[in-house]
Amino acid sequence: MPGSCAGALVFDAVASLDTSPLAGARYHGDQAAAPGMLDFAVNVRHGQPPAWLVQRLADRLPDLARYPSRTDVQRAQEAAAHRHGRGCDEVVPLAGAAEGFALLPNLRPARAAIIAPSFTEPAATLSAAGIPVHHVVLEPPFNLDGAHVPDDVDLVVVGNPTNPTSVLHPREQVLALRRPGRILVVDEAFADSIPGEPGSLAGDPLPDVLVLRSLTKTWSLAGLRVGYAIGAPDLLARLTAQRAHWPMGILQLTAIEACCTAHSVADAAADAARLAAMRAELVAGLASIGAVVIDGQAPFVLFRMPDAEVIRNRLHDKGIAIRRGDTFVGLDERYLRVAVRPEWPLLVAEIAGAMTHPKNRRC
Repeated sequence: MPGSCAGALVFDAVASLDTSPLAGARYHGDQAAAPGMLDFAVNVRHGQPPAWLVQRLADRLPDLARYPSRTDVQRAQEAAAHRHGRGCDEVVPLAGAAEGFALLPNLRPARAAIIAPSFTEPAATLSAAGIPVHHVVLEPPFNLDGAHVPDDVDLVVVGNPTNPTSVLHPREQVLALRRPGRILVVDEAFADSIPGEPGSLAGDPLPDVLVLRSLTKTWSLAGLRVGYAIGAPDLLARLTAQRAHWPMGILQLTAIEACCTAHSVADAAADAARLAAMRAELVAGLASIGAVVIDGQAPFVLFRMPDAEVIRNRLHDKGIAIRRGDTFVGLDERYLRVAVRPEWPLLVAEIAGAMTHPKNRRC
């Protein structure tokens, strides 16, 4: 249709998706779910933001006529800094952790390494900036044992817990990736989804470690884009050197302040415990139907099984979206990722049904 933008957003259902490294790096779970589908593809806490948070944001709507003030920024910084026991100058509010990845080229690395499988945005943004990227591909069960990063790499990106594997790396193994002259970037987008936040480096004032945190997952704020970076002041200054003026809106800054209070942190911790229990049930359910589940702790589960592509498409036809794995470096078409949701029994039942579907039976 002339002038139509219908092709701008494509919902993935079939295997015709371009899975080349460049295209795969720009594919994300939200592309798997059309409106109205039961969404296991996106790792955002189901439902809406809590009523108190919605009200807090609504209270700021009359302020949208003015530019964000330095006070708005400072309140967000102070709240996040207090939450992690850091200084105010060690926090930079971000439009989601994804903005932090988009800013990484400002650090001007000569060569970067990505611990894979992992979230694909760091590789995409670094490559787009002309920075050579080396993928350190881990083998199942995707832990850091034996991981070798080339000596000439001066920037390393690792997820903890890692998306999509859900693996939580021990902090000593993450810290072992440090080298003189190297910056270690730790993606902790899902750290607050694990009880106690084990392994987090957000509270460690290390001069060469940059931690990126997200608030969009736990607080169902994917549409607002909120997060922050934690690091040494000079490292943050380099990261944001080319950043636009007024990079954050009033509602984003308000959300960061609100979600970092002691009450909010306690609420997130309680939800993390609930998700951990639900995750164990989901893992048991998937294992009961023959799935090989990767051992992890984040609020999503990576597993592999025969005919995963067929299963994914049959679920799509039933109105259930799950995340394909073959767009991640280090995974193939056998892998699927699903979010932890209370509707998990329906998901397991539908996967089992897809496996026994007459057109899916093997002779």
